[in-house]
Amino acid sequence: MRHTCRGTINLATANITVEDSCNFVISNGGTQTYHLKASSEVERQRWVTALELAKAKAVKMLAESDESGDEESVSQTDKTELQNTLRTLSSKVEDLSTCNDLIAKHGTALQRSLSELEALKLPAESNEKIKQVNERATLFRITSNAMINACRDFLMLAQTHSKKWQKSLQYERDQRIRLEETLEQLAKQHNHLERAFRGATVLPASTPGIARPGKDQGCAGKGDMSDEDDENEFFDAPEIITMPESLGHKRTGSNISGASSDISLDEQYKHQLEETKKEKRTRIPYKPNYSLNLWSIMKNCIGKELSKIPMPVNFNEPLSILQRLTEDLEYHELLDRAAKCENSLEQLCYVAAFTVSSYSTTVFRTSKPFNPILGETFELDRLEENGYRSLCEQVNHHPPAAAHHAESKNGWTLRQEIKITSKFRGKYLSIMPLGTIHCIFHATGHHYTWKKVTTTVHNIIVGKLWIDQSGEIDIVNHKTGDKCNLKFVPYSYFSRDVARKVTGEVTDPAGRVHFALLGTWDEKMDCFKAQPAAGENGGDARQRGHEAEESRVTLWKRNPLPKNAENMYYFSELALTLNAWEGGTAPTDSRLRPDQRLMENGRWDEANAEKQRLEEKQRLSRKKREAEAMKASEDGSAPARPLSRCTAGAALTGSLSPSLAGTPHDPYKALWFERKKDPVTKELTHIYRGEYWDCKERQDWSSCPDIF
Repeated sequence: MRHTCRGTINLATANITVEDSCNFVISNGGTQTYHLKASSEVERQRWVTALELAKAKAVKMLAESDESGDEESVSQTDKTELQNTLRTLSSKVEDLSTCNDLIAKHGTALQRSLSELEALKLPAESNEKIKQVNERATLFRITSNAMINACRDFLMLAQTHSKKWQKSLQYERDQRIRLEETLEQLAKQHNHLERAFRGATVLPASTPGIARPGKDQGCAGKGDMSDEDDENEFFDAPEIITMPESLGHKRTGSNISGASSDISLDEQYKHQLEETKKEKRTRIPYKPNYSLNLWSIMKNCIGKELSKIPMPVNFNEPLSILQRLTEDLEYHELLDRAAKCENSLEQLCYVAAFTVSSYSTTVFRTSKPFNPILGETFELDRLEENGYRSLCEQVNHHPPAAAHHAESKNGWTLRQEIKITSKFRGKYLSIMPLGTIHCIFHATGHHYTWKKVTTTVHNIIVGKLWIDQSGEIDIVNHKTGDKCNLKFVPYSYFSRDVARKVTGEVTDPAGRVHFALLGTWDEKMDCFKAQPAAGENGGDARQRGHEAEESRVTLWKRNPLPKNAENMYYFSELALTLNAWEGGTAPTDSRLRPDQRLMENGRWDEANAEKQRLEEKQRLSRKKREAEAMKASEDGSAPARPLSRCTAGAALTGSLSPSLAGTPHDPYKALWFERKKDPVTKELTHIYRGEYWDCKERQDWSSCPDIF
């Protein structure tokens, strides 16, 4: 474009004009002018369009050459993408120009024909019609020209601002890369400073009786934590929680801080057993300040199912999902009060408050509970203190599913089977519990069902973790038809509503609103009585219910957290007691899980190694069951050896269809729950079969598998 040969015209500064249907002129506005003639109008338009496109490219290349000294480098991919876009736009404009020329040509021909018609001797009415058609054709041609010009302006604007957009995009990408590098560097520096601080200020090496954990201990279970030093030391709270030697993980001197009391471990354990039945524990060892390189763990987890990712215990809390499920009963007194209600609508209000209360423990609990081993159980016997007892069992592994059954001598039964599905999206983690919760009141026969909402954990990578609940819950009384709709409002930066807000309406089978519910899922729930006047509809009744402050009743209010809860994983009073050792439980109980106990005691390296061992043991057990089922299917008969009730399902080949005979199939059946169709919801679910508490009374655990 910068050559100076005689007779050339720079397209970047050339003027291209059309003289008539076949002639056009190219000029540089000065000494050089070319008059060109095409063979036809269409051929002329093709030349003009091609020259205009070449001129646009020349202008673009000239501008890029002039600004190359002060613009930032842009990736070749972005340039190619932008050029392709502009090329497409230019092609479309060229097509429009061709269409415009054809419209102009045919419009001129149409006008000529109309003029010829006007010259003929026709009635006056026909002449008027011809004039109207002529005017409309002229307007149509003018409009099409305006459309083509607007398209050209758009193309020029896109070409003019493309560099600005490109620079802005590249700047944002560079900023993001620099931010990620800075955060990773800060995380490494923070980790290094913490290790240096511990090495300089924690216990002196000559302190007697304090042994450093072996460097090789637990290394096999570290996985992605290989960049962490083995020199980290962790110290528990002054209160020491111990376990009997038979569990295989009694505390040693390496887990006792220098400020611990002079009481020996044996004396502490004996004292603990004496006090177990008198009072529940109110403290657990404090969470160690254990640093972790988050990047090395999370970089390969985006988009995956969380239950299939091998996570270190650093992300966990010392409770299993079965124990977290049992925490739903923290406010069991709401169901006790509901059982005493004579009015089914009032009873539904208390059931709704109980539903909301189950989320109150999650507001600060950002750690992940342990995934239970298949066949793992957890019992909570509070029959003497609170009138209820509860049993949970892990009934499926993939997808993880837990069955829960609780019964109260105060007149209610709660049962559920929850399947946990989750997705890690990089910035947040979504947890979707699937399954139906049933609550039955014995005296009235009222049967309520509902499902859980979605839980979202935000700021997984950067920032402070926080949890939100969102979605709707429909609680239905299958006997009376009463219904309660609860709405969990998702948090929004732009909303003026109270954070974690929950609203609800209690309606009868006809859809009339009798009660309005308002509150938050982390604090309290209030109830307002709606009294519609004659002629008012449901919407007016709801409004009156919110305004009637005199009818406000507080259904539920969250209990305060224990002292120093921030150092104990933000556990509630009930959560602090769930992992306390109790005698007489099944050998599959979560309290006896060794990696969870080690983690609670602050021995995280050992817990990681133990966790890996348990997971590998579970995989081998599944493969063994699949092989036995396959062999039995091929032989056409069940194995001759006697099987316990827990593993009998592995031999029942009659339940295997022929289509499954050639594929691996895990025939596992739950021990305390039976899978069958629910009579109310018609869903296949696990329902408590009984016998657990009888086996506990006899201390007959012969049918329990060895999972730990």
